[in-house]
Amino acid sequence: MKVFMTGASGYIGGAVALKLLAAGHSVTGLARNREKADGLARLGATPVLGTLDDIETIEYAARGADAVINLASTNHPVSARTIVAALAGSGKPYIHTSGSSIVADNAGGEASEAVYSEDTPFVPLADRAGWFSVERQIVLPAARQGVRSVVLTPCMIYGDGPGLNRDSMQVPMMIRTAREWGVAGHVGPGRNVWSNVHLDDCADIYLLALERAPAGSLFFVESGEAALGDIAAAINRKLGFGNATKSLSLPEAMRAWGPNMALSFGSNSRIDATKARAMLGWKPKGPSLFEVLAS
Repeated sequence: MKVFMTGASGYIGGAVALKLLAAGHSVTGLARNREKADGLARLGATPVLGTLDDIETIEYAARGADAVINLASTNHPVSARTIVAALAGSGKPYIHTSGSSIVADNAGGEASEAVYSEDTPFVPLADRAGWFSVERQIVLPAARQGVRSVVLTPCMIYGDGPGLNRDSMQVPMMIRTAREWGVAGHVGPGRNVWSNVHLDDCADIYLLALERAPAGSLFFVESGEAALGDIAAAINRKLGFGNATKSLSLPEAMRAWGPNMALSFGSNSRIDATKARAMLGWKPKGPSLFEVLAS
């Protein structure tokens, strides 16, 4: 298949692009500058210069492709509408990437028992309302317009990436600040829990969705979970900083990591990927987060 990708030079996108190429597909990737275009070419993909705001470029690339995968932005309604319009009536796949922080709470480091499946009703925090609108009001309803639209919702991803951006956001940021402080930190008591998944397993599900996912389907993507305080303790051990971790108030976390990441680090985001295992035959096999941190 000829696959047009946005975000192909990113952390998840690079891994997905390499798997697509290895499986015999061709990949065209949107690149917002020459550096990223050169990086895509080194991966074996064909770069197309442009941004998500370049509607004519996206429309042309989407129409000429057999499938479209968006890994660039969870909240860009104009590009999502453009892709849907370009694919309308074709039956071609459009895989859109969301993220499990769409179900996150504002727990300040406290635990929650809530675990979400694809059918669990929820109201997203204001910070994630745009994500929810794009996937629920634009992408999934595109199935009624003859598009095989699919939304994949990964969680905390770990493992080295092959693209220009080799690191995920959360765990590497915790490691960087731990090195600066001489101790790993977490928000409040650090009892809040996030689901997680290895990058290689996460990339696998995109190929399975391309092949098997029905129109209008939504899949959560996870293979384990961990409390943020336990992750901080594992980072301490990795860096040789002993057992004591650092508890940050929300204002301290905002100063250290920024408002958006502070909310992420203090929230619970627990999802269940039973549906992906059953419907797509997804079988995650990568090492656990704690195995990676111990290596």
